Amino acid sequence: MADLTYIEKATIENFLGMKSGYVMDFSDRTFNEFVGCATGLDIDTEKYYYGSNSKANRLRGFIKVESNYVFAKLLSAFCDYWLSKVHSKEIDYRDDENAYKECLKIVERLNKEKIVENIEAIQPNSEDKDFALLAKSIKESIEKNEPEAALDRLHTFVVKYVRQLCENHGLSHDKDEPINSLFGKYVKHLVTNKLIDSLMAEKILKFSINIIDAFNDVRNNKSFAHDNPILNYHESILIFNNISNTIKYIETLENKIQATKQTQQADWKDLPF
Repeated sequence: MADLTYIEKATIENFLGMKSGYVMDFSDRTFNEFVGCATGLDIDTEKYYYGSNSKANRLRGFIKVESNYVFAKLLSAFCDYWLSKVHSKEIDYRDDENAYKECLKIVERLNKEKIVENIEAIQPNSEDKDFALLAKSIKESIEKNEPEAALDRLHTFVVKYVRQLCENHGLSHDKDEPINSLFGKYVKHLVTNKLIDSLMAEKILKFSINIIDAFNDVRNNKSFAHDNPILNYHESILIFNNISNTIKYIETLENKIQATKQTQQADWKDLPF
């Protein structure tokens, strides 16, 4: 259930024009599509039925069922939609400016209460559909506040993610090579090619090799990968945050590397010979 105060609920309802049973200017079809694009969820499913089952009531049902994290994504999308209407001059910014700003504050507050800071970084680095489903299932466990239930899948994600990193950089590896060895090759590649700017960042990544090695033990002995006693909630959150923060940094670094390559290729093509 999204943790909203009475004042916050009133602000949201006013901003979205829910008193009449509607939500902004959405039809039933466009409302379903919008919520689906923002959250990946189907607002027409029975679990969101509430009262008359109007669009406004379905959204109230959504708030009752979904977590702070999920509703924050949807409310942020509503804010973006409203702003797009302002930019296209379909509505006057002054009409709901205060409500818009208050809704942004609500989004910020809800996001601060996420149990995993960079959970959005858990996304595939290849076009593999199974990889995408894996990432989605991990995020769903976090949205349900069940990090301990997803440790085995997080380990599988890290293995696939790091293996893809090695392939992207042409680093040879065996099919059954341990994940810590794969990550070690990747970190060595970064250091050798001077792709890390600070000694501290280099040391953090090198230490992460040991952390990933320890993740093997958690996966094998303290997760649902086998018939194990499951790791406690708070240590599971610690592991999730450490892994997601590392992947977030790697994602940023990989984007920087890719941008540099594209710039160099463009400069080469522009040479007058």
